Amino acid sequence: MSEKQQTTHFGSKQVPLDEKQGLVNEVFDGVASRYDLMNDLMSGGIHRLWKDALVAKLNPPRNGNRPYRVLDMAGGSGDIGERIINASHGYANVIISDINQEMLNEGMQRQKSWRFGSRAQFIRADAQDLPFEDNSFNAYTIAVGIRNVPRIDLALKEAHRVLKRGGKFLCLEFSHPDVPGLAEVYDSFSTNIIPKIGKIVTGNADPYTYLVESIRQFPTPEKFSSMIEKAGFNRVTHIPLSGNIAAIHYGIKI
Repeated sequence: MSEKQQTTHFGSKQVPLDEKQGLVNEVFDGVASRYDLMNDLMSGGIHRLWKDALVAKLNPPRNGNRPYRVLDMAGGSGDIGERIINASHGYANVIISDINQEMLNEGMQRQKSWRFGSRAQFIRADAQDLPFEDNSFNAYTIAVGIRNVPRIDLALKEAHRVLKRGGKFLCLEFSHPDVPGLAEVYDSFSTNIIPKIGKIVTGNADPYTYLVESIRQFPTPEKFSSMIEKAGFNRVTHIPLSGNIAAIHYGIKI
C-alpha cells in the first residue's frame, strides 16, 4: 500500500498519511509565538518541571576531551536545548531541529538572550529522515513532539541511526493518567477547558482541540516502550510523571 493510500490519526480524525505533516504544520504555525503558553495551558505549567526532569535524566557532562553533541528534535522553540546547554555549563553542543520553520524562528529569536547561545545551532529537518550522519550524536532528545510525527517508527529508527554507541535516547511525552480519579478530572479539563482557553488566548480553539486529541491517540507507556525496543534500543525504561500525565522514555544504543 502506498503512503497516499495509508491513513493515520490527526487528533480523533483519520487522514491520509501523506497529509498529516501539513496539517500538523498548520497547527504549529498558529501557536509558535505562544508555544510555552500552549504547554502551560495543557499541563497547568507543570511541563516546565517535566522538562527539567528530562534534562536531569540526560545529565550532560560539564567537561571532557571530546565534544558532547546533542540532537534536540522537535525542539524549535529552544526550551529544551537551552536547558541542556545550561546544565552542561556551556560544554554541550546542541543542534535544535524542527520541521516547522515558524517554531525555529521563535527559537532563534530567543537564542539572542541565552547565556550560552553560541552553543546552539538551529536546523530544519524531518524526524523521519534526518540529514545527519550515522553515529554522530551522544544524545537525542524529543519533548512533547513525537506524537505529532506521522511515522513514529521511522523517527525512532532515525534516532537510533544518528546516535553513537552508548548514546542516550530520551523522550518526554504526555501519557495516560493512572491515579484513581485523576484520569477523569484530567480528561474533563482537557476536553472542556483547554480548547476554550486556547480560543480566548489565540482566537482559535482548533489547534488546542487537536493537541488534546493527539495525546489520547498516543500509545501507552508499555506499547511505546516496545516501539523503542523494536527500533534497536536497549535498557528501555519509562518514568511516570505527575500520576502518569506524562512520562520520560529512555533507551541506550549499544
